[in-house]
Amino acid sequence: MRDLTRGPEGKQILIFALPMLLGNVFQQLYYIVDTLIIGYYLGTEALAASGASFPVIFVLISLMIGITTGINVVISQYFGNKNFEKVKRAIDTAFIFLFIASIVLSVLGLIFSEQIFRLIGLPEELLGQAMQYFNVYVAGLIFMSGYNGTSAVLRGMGDSKTPLYFLIISTFLNIGFDLLFVAVFEWGIAGISFATVLAQAIAFGLSVIYLNRYHPLIRFSFRGLTFDREIFRHSLRIGIPTGLQHTFVSLGMAALMTIVNMFGTPTIAAYSIAWRIDSFATLPAMNFGLALSTFVGQNIGANKVERVKKGLRSTLIMTSGYSLLITIIAWMFGRTLMGFFTDDQLVIDIGYDYLVIVSSFYIVFGAMFVMHGTLRGAGDTLVPMFITLFSLWVLRVPFSYFLSQQMGETGIWWGIPIAWAFGFGASYIYYKTGRWKKKAVVKNAAL
Repeated sequence: MRDLTRGPEGKQILIFALPMLLGNVFQQLYYIVDTLIIGYYLGTEALAASGASFPVIFVLISLMIGITTGINVVISQYFGNKNFEKVKRAIDTAFIFLFIASIVLSVLGLIFSEQIFRLIGLPEELLGQAMQYFNVYVAGLIFMSGYNGTSAVLRGMGDSKTPLYFLIISTFLNIGFDLLFVAVFEWGIAGISFATVLAQAIAFGLSVIYLNRYHPLIRFSFRGLTFDREIFRHSLRIGIPTGLQHTFVSLGMAALMTIVNMFGTPTIAAYSIAWRIDSFATLPAMNFGLALSTFVGQNIGANKVERVKKGLRSTLIMTSGYSLLITIIAWMFGRTLMGFFTDDQLVIDIGYDYLVIVSSFYIVFGAMFVMHGTLRGAGDTLVPMFITLFSLWVLRVPFSYFLSQQMGETGIWWGIPIAWAFGFGASYIYYKTGRWKKKAVVKNAAL
């Protein structure tokens, strides 16, 4: 466990963010390897079907992720305040919520999967494979939520290394299971999602064994869990806006996917591949934002607001430098990266256009995520929610649709940076008002 309330701000954030970054790199390897194997063994239609499934999956789990984020903020503030009894009760509350929510979402996903895919206009030839992939994935949500919940709890207490170790194990298991189920057993696209579920289940089981032996604040046992209504109320106050934000972002992704679907299978496949590469490229900026959120939470709890401001400045500098480097790489090697996943030249050309347009604005994306991380860490999640909803539903989706009618699929991609620019600008203006300082769970006189 790491105390982020002392020491050089930039160095502390960087050291804390690096294991999270490596962890997310390995998590993205899940999806990258899945995509490579799907493209190599199963073809363009399977690539498009799996890509179309992800926005739907995110819609299902977004509210749960948001409330978990709220609990994480509560944990980090209590930890910074050295109130370890409250930390323990917050952890118990998180686990109880996650397991109930994951079971409910699995049932809903399995019941309504076909209706959801028809609603977003998925081409008929992709429907069967998309449902196979999706249904297996959502059936295993309980393992995903258990593992991700454990990781979030540890990060809230300043431990970003332990989740990395189990994620590395899970990633290599996933790669092995992918090859076994698809190349050897020939289970098709369902084998890809089953490999992911099984790998996450094993990683979660190993993390429970480890935590029960070595972490004094975390003893995972269904008989010993305590649900704290007051902590859950605080978590809901912080987490529901974030959860709604994630939900509407996911719905926005689904709406964007509906626009992409209008242009046929090559565009769907290109978007699926380019989005994977894009997700990988933006990981460091996102992780710096997440690390800053924990840093802000602990320092707000410790009544050290000046460290928050210094940490924000340091993080903006680090993310900007990284984002510029990744933009150059995307411009120079975008076609090569697309070519790793498919030899369809039309798919490569469409995907490269996406990468060039979107990567040109990675600095803006990184700055937006850092600003949102600061506000969330302070417990202020309502304003970022409204900013995100406006940038997504008033700017990104309408502009993507309008421009696609004028420019073809290239117009879809231009709606993305337009929304990022507004999101950063509005968040920065709100940060400068200082109102975020009054939203902490732990009340200190200087705030």
